[in-house]
Amino acid sequence: MKAIGYHHNLPIDHPDALQDLELPAPEPEPRDLLVRVSAISVNPVDTKIRRNSAPVAGQTRVLGWDAVGVVEAVGSAVSLFKVGDRVYYAGAINRPGANSELHTVDERIVALAPRSIDDAQAAALPLTAITAYELLFDRLRVAKGGGAGQSLLAVGGAGGVGSILVQLARQLTQLTVIATASRVQTRQWCLDLGAHAVIDHTRPLAEELKAAGFGQVDYVASLTQMAQHYTQMIEALKPQGALGAIDDMAGLDPMLLKSKAISLHWELMFTRPMFQTPDMGEQGKLLAEVAALVDAGRIRTTANTHLGAINAANLRKAHALVESGTTQGKVVVAGF
Repeated sequence: MKAIGYHHNLPIDHPDALQDLELPAPEPEPRDLLVRVSAISVNPVDTKIRRNSAPVAGQTRVLGWDAVGVVEAVGSAVSLFKVGDRVYYAGAINRPGANSELHTVDERIVALAPRSIDDAQAAALPLTAITAYELLFDRLRVAKGGGAGQSLLAVGGAGGVGSILVQLARQLTQLTVIATASRVQTRQWCLDLGAHAVIDHTRPLAEELKAAGFGQVDYVASLTQMAQHYTQMIEALKPQGALGAIDDMAGLDPMLLKSKAISLHWELMFTRPMFQTPDMGEQGKLLAEVAALVDAGRIRTTANTHLGAINAANLRKAHALVESGTTQGKVVVAGF
C-alpha cells in the first residue's frame, strides 16, 4: 500500500523528512477496523514526533492522527461497525498513524463521519474535537448545559483545538467564551465561531480582559505557547480557578498556582486508547455527538487550508505550515 513516513528525524525542508513509500497492508486485530483512508489532517503532534522520535533502525515511522475513510474489513470481535461504513477518528499514538492507504483502528474510538460535509472537511475534526471535549467536560469538569455566570478564556482560540473548543463551549454550555487572537483575520475567525469576545495575546492578558469589560475568569484553556503566557494566565484566573493545558510545561513553576489555589488539569486525548482505559469508548461516543452537531448545523468544520492529494510533498508543506505556529483552523489533504 502507499504510505508516507520517515526513517530519520530531519527538518521539514529536507526532502527526506517525509517520503512516499510502499508498505505491507496492516492486519486488523479482533476489535480493529481496517479503513481505506480518503482524507487526513495534520496536527502539532505530527511535527513534534517527526522531529523528536526516531524509528528503530531499519524501520519506518508513519504519522497521522486524524482520518476519514471507509471500512474495508473488520476484526473478529467487531460489533459496532460494518464493511462500507464511512468513519472518522483520531487513532492511537502508540500504533502506526493514518498517513497510508489502509489503516487499522480500534472500533471503540471511531464514529460514523458527519454526513453533511465532505471527507477533507471531516478529517479536520477528530483529534481536536476529542481534545477540546475532554478538556472542557472531563478535565475542567464543566457540566453540560452549565457554566452560567462563569467565563472561559481560550488562549490560542484560532488554532485547531481552539477553533472547536470555542464552538463546543458556546453550543453545550452557558459559559462566557473569550478567545485570544492577534491578527485581524484570526480575531474575526474566533468571533465567527461564536466567541463572545476576543482579546490580543501579544499583550498582558489581565489588562486585555479588563479593557474588554471582563474581570478575572473562572477557567483558562492553555492551547499554545504555555511558557509564554503562564504567569499572565495565573494573573487572569480567579482564586480557586482552573487551568487546563495541552501544551508542554517544562521549566514552569507549579508553585505559582498555590496562593490562588488554582487547579491544573492536563489533557492528552491519546491517554484513553494508549492505556486501554475502561472508558475508552467515550471517545467514539463523543465523536458521534460531534458528528450530530455538525449535521444539525450547530458546529462547523475547522478545515481552513486544503493542500491537495495525500503525498509526501503535500504533507511536508502541511508540516511546515503547522510548525509556523500561525495556522488558522486545520490543514487537510485528501485522496491518494
